[in-house]
Amino acid sequence: MRNLLTAVALAGALLGSSALRADEAEIKAVKAVLAAYKASVERLDSSSSVTLFTEDSAVFENGASEGTFRHYLGHHLGPELKDVKSFRYSDYAVTVKVDGPYALAAETYRFWMEPAQGGVIERQAVATSVLRKEGNDWKILQSHNSSRRPKGS
Repeated sequence: MRNLLTAVALAGALLGSSALRADEAEIKAVKAVLAAYKASVERLDSSSSVTLFTEDSAVFENGASEGTFRHYLGHHLGPELKDVKSFRYSDYAVTVKVDGPYALAAETYRFWMEPAQGGVIERQAVATSVLRKEGNDWKILQSHNSSRRPKGS
């Protein structure tokens, strides 16, 4: 009986650790999608990030519904980035929770943007994203971000 209990406990520990490794791998994959999106914005070419979003995605920014990512890219983000000389993120932190085929991400960061004309803009921001696994790939299903001037500026 003791051997059976030991075997069951060992099997449980092994299954638990492999599930933990699987979750860690999924979390790493979700973070890679978010990092790829950030990198595309910093390159001022977010058109390369269309594949990071689902076709039925929803984007919300500062209290406005921007439609799908393709719509947001064509009518908001794309034109905005064409008028920017430089864009950089800093103080970035992210937490990710995976629940089956969905992942929830919460990001905090600052961004610094230098428009082609006018002064530098610095903001403190937050974003929440829901990602869905499609085949082997994580894609952003919904994104909501908002920003404000940093305190003391």
